[in-house]
Amino acid sequence: MNGFTEHGLSEDAFGASKGGISSFDAFPKTKPTYLARTRNGGAWTLVLLVTCAYLLVTETVRWFTGTTSHTFSVEKGVSHDLQINIDFVVAMKCPDLHVNVQDAAGDRILAGDMLHKDPTSWRQAGKSKGIHTLGSGPDDGHGWEDMEDVHDFLGAAKRKRKFKKTPKLRGPGDACRIYGSLDGNKVQGDFHITARGHGYAEFGEHLDHSTFNFSHYINELSFGPFYPSLENPLDATVATTPNHFYKFQYYLSIVPTIYTTDTRSLNKIAAKASPSASDALAYAGHTIWTNQYAATSQSHLVGENQVPGIFVKFDIEPITLTIAEEWGGFLALLVRLVNVISGVIVAGSWCYQLFDWSVETWGRRGRRREPLGVLTGRQSGEFDEKRAYD
Repeated sequence: MNGFTEHGLSEDAFGASKGGISSFDAFPKTKPTYLARTRNGGAWTLVLLVTCAYLLVTETVRWFTGTTSHTFSVEKGVSHDLQINIDFVVAMKCPDLHVNVQDAAGDRILAGDMLHKDPTSWRQAGKSKGIHTLGSGPDDGHGWEDMEDVHDFLGAAKRKRKFKKTPKLRGPGDACRIYGSLDGNKVQGDFHITARGHGYAEFGEHLDHSTFNFSHYINELSFGPFYPSLENPLDATVATTPNHFYKFQYYLSIVPTIYTTDTRSLNKIAAKASPSASDALAYAGHTIWTNQYAATSQSHLVGENQVPGIFVKFDIEPITLTIAEEWGGFLALLVRLVNVISGVIVAGSWCYQLFDWSVETWGRRGRRREPLGVLTGRQSGEFDEKRAYD
């Protein structure tokens, strides 16, 4: 049988040699003459190797990057104060504007005495980058519930926490920049900018209605510690009107938010409504407390017996959003990589067997359809050769 018995290649020759350490070999070797090359096996092997390498790299990078988790919880701590950061440019002169904050507790803050007012130019204020109307910006439509990069927020929190200086005035000052931070109660409230002598009983000259123009730019409106680099829905927005008696209204839903990369202290962090000085120092670099909000607006004309202006109504949600970045253990990474490689090899083996079976089946069908021209030629050739001898 093809010299099988003559060369002494019995069935025992396929096993490991008896005696010595080789007898413990768990993977007996096969004779090289009995190895057969597979159809396109090299190409399939290369594809599997490239796939495994790609998945190994992506899984490792994903492990280094970590996963971001969003957790909502009822606010356990109690916080009484809420810092409001404001940077508005209104198309009216500073002496003609009145700024005030009033909350649901009835407390009234004369914000005009606590905030800075700098005369500026309306045209100059409109040259800022990224100015857009609410609802038309590139980031509009993405609320605070969307995925965020924790590292970006932590990096932004380390930058300077000061308001930019008002640009030097060029030409007549036809607008007013109102900016600064003020402390209020952590309850539902209303921040508004109105004209002098309108909305509150004040002594003095009544302001001419023709000077009313509440067109405005919002450079900054945030709640909590001031992080200038963090973007909020109303940042870099503009609203204009040609009418004198016009009312701009904004409705904000504020959610206390925690960004952290310290998952071990996650329970301690979530139990606090706002950090104290010692907490902020202990968690500096990997945790920040802030507030995010969703904003809607409604603007319309008002009659002369009503109060025009800019009104910002805000409400504090009784929940806390914790956005944490987590990493799995190194052992979990190894198990994941082994599972990925094993899955690729098994799936690749199945695909190759299916491919090989398909090619073989298609080849058989092709051979069945071939005419017997070769055999007929042989027979006819032999017949012609015999006839020639005759």
